[in-house]
Amino acid sequence: MGRGRSQVPEEREGRPILVTGGAGFIGSHLVKALLTSGHSVRVLDDFSTGNTANLSGVEALAAAHNVRFQLLHGDVRDDFRVRDAVSSCRAVAHLAAVASVARSVEDPVGANSVTHGGTVNVVRRAVEAEVPRVVLASSCAVYGDPQSLPVAETAALCPMSPYAQAKLAAEEVCSSAAHAGQATAVALRFFNVYGPRQDPSSEYSGVISRFMHAASHGDGVTIYGDGLQTRDFVYVDDVVDAVLRALFRPLTGYSLMNVGSGVESSLLDLLSRIQELCGRTVARDRRPAREGDIRHSRADAGRAAWVLGWRPHSSLADGLAATWSWHTTAANQPPAGA
Repeated sequence: MGRGRSQVPEEREGRPILVTGGAGFIGSHLVKALLTSGHSVRVLDDFSTGNTANLSGVEALAAAHNVRFQLLHGDVRDDFRVRDAVSSCRAVAHLAAVASVARSVEDPVGANSVTHGGTVNVVRRAVEAEVPRVVLASSCAVYGDPQSLPVAETAALCPMSPYAQAKLAAEEVCSSAAHAGQATAVALRFFNVYGPRQDPSSEYSGVISRFMHAASHGDGVTIYGDGLQTRDFVYVDDVVDAVLRALFRPLTGYSLMNVGSGVESSLLDLLSRIQELCGRTVARDRRPAREGDIRHSRADAGRAAWVLGWRPHSSLADGLAATWSWHTTAANQPPAGA
């Protein structure tokens, strides 16, 4: 896997783990898992999609585990803010991005400046600060419509949107730093992540979040295309477990891995499962397929099992039940201070 300056980031005087995009859906779950595991955490987020409510209780969690939590408000494109953020860190989990295919099609320059340009800035400043480990949240979108399933990391790459192109470019930034011996870097290609705290009102939210929000409020759902397109839905706790392993596993050089459940589900099957949870038929509005959307997706996560010892533990049924419980309780509570 090449050479790297360092292996496992050592615990030195409580040096923090930086999580960019740490107030977002996946980032906030990662932050709480790190604190619970006894690691100090620093978050950098511009709150364009992240929410302070996602980080509720983190100060108490940090105190309970005798570690530190720090929140920095800033953009990953802001050079000075990123310098402050990476200073004295043990590792970086880089999750900040414009995580929307539709938004990237509408504004490719702006989306690329965050997803690719922000990665350039974070990795460059992390190398200068001698941070030994960088973990990048990448995406299965880099594969486009794969020729065969399940799709492995060796499959041909065919990014079909500016979002996917920017994620692939971000991977190359990490690969270059690792192959130059400047840091150990890990790129994790997430498949379709879902779970509690995924904002259903955001244009960035996943289909499960939108479907569940509609079902819990008695509304209908929008299906683009025929609904037979398939996705590999992976529960957020499993994704966080993969990131934690990527942060602390003994590795050198550059590693690239898929993070998916290995199970393929159609949108119509997903809607059927949600109807069972809510106990009613959910109306559907059919619209044309969207530009940049892929047809089928299913991960081969064998490399993550081999390199990280990682395997998903949450079935779709269990993950949907936990997510539905959140949508029908916490998600319907007014935000703090409202």
